Amino acid sequence: MFVYCDNAATSPICKPALDAMTPWLTELYGNASGVYKMARDAKTALENARRTAAECLGVAPNTFYFTSGGTESDNWALKSAVEAAGETRRHIAISAGEHHAVLHTAESLKKKGHPLTVVPVDPYGLIHPKALLKALRPDTAIVSVIYAGNEIGTVQPIAELARAVKEKDKNILFHTDAVQAAGHIQTELTPDIDMASISAHKFGGPKGVGALYIKSGVKLPPLLHGGGHERGRRSTTENVAGAVGLAAALEHMTRNRDEFSRKVTALRERLIEGVLSAVPYSRLTGHRERRLPGHASFVFAAVEGELLVCRLDCKGVAASSGSACSTASLDPSHVLLAIGLSHEEAHGSLRLTVSHTNTEEEMDFVVQTIKTVVESCRQMSPLWNAKKGEPLNVY
Repeated sequence: MFVYCDNAATSPICKPALDAMTPWLTELYGNASGVYKMARDAKTALENARRTAAECLGVAPNTFYFTSGGTESDNWALKSAVEAAGETRRHIAISAGEHHAVLHTAESLKKKGHPLTVVPVDPYGLIHPKALLKALRPDTAIVSVIYAGNEIGTVQPIAELARAVKEKDKNILFHTDAVQAAGHIQTELTPDIDMASISAHKFGGPKGVGALYIKSGVKLPPLLHGGGHERGRRSTTENVAGAVGLAAALEHMTRNRDEFSRKVTALRERLIEGVLSAVPYSRLTGHRERRLPGHASFVFAAVEGELLVCRLDCKGVAASSGSACSTASLDPSHVLLAIGLSHEEAHGSLRLTVSHTNTEEEMDFVVQTIKTVVESCRQMSPLWNAKKGEPLNVY
């Protein structure tokens, strides 16, 4: 048996998206910026996709800009926000639970002279309004808070946080990385949210396409310059097939969200309860209730996460240790450290993210496989007391 449990890294493309994209990858290959019929047809498809995707998020089509994915959208939001703010507002505030696309962008801006505040999270990964407000300064240009954590799955009270920021200072821009949220939970882009990033391959669309929502009236300079595409805000030849696939996948997920969410949540609970019962010295990370429907994340005492992932792979389970965007790093997850875990604990992380295509039988197989693999890993670990069947006191 092979079980795919890494949908937070990427999801398989859904049939509605593939079917919608195919004509625009084959016979309807016109450049949407041209003037002849094939090009005009491509332009129409692009704008129809924009309208469909925007409607799924409850925003106007003219606020929805296609990009190459979540990373570009995050970079655009932060870099252009501080550029637009000028010298009077240079400060940036982000949460400690951000994806690397926001964290590393903010750190790069810090090196260029922009003060950066990283707002702490509680042991469940939640940001509290008081902590966020405490981080604001008279020169704050932008606040960025992830909608739902990619590593631990905690869903933030985004509407409340955005409202608190705007009540404090209406001139501060509020951005949210909604990459893990869009399509999976109701993503409310309230009037207090100025920008939001999404990525198609997280909800059954193709890789290499995403979007940035920019609220009407927000003056955000372009990150990419060239031919003036996307109404002058994002230059590069339009990815028509990608945009069509994004819209089809988001519409499919939105239409079926309640049904999918019920199924996926039940599978998640079966997985969480099974792992915590079967594996001693295991711990769930993230909020128990306020979490993404298909997200289960754990730490195991006296186990190295990367070894665990490799051995699970050999047994037919695809999972990850933290974020798939940073698996080349041997450093412990900054998110796990932020919620109070030690370096030793953070190194023993495992993220399992399931979809509506998974089954109860698969979840039971995953639980039993994790139990077997953790036991074998611990027998090799210098941090495990094999005689007593418990971790050494470093934990």
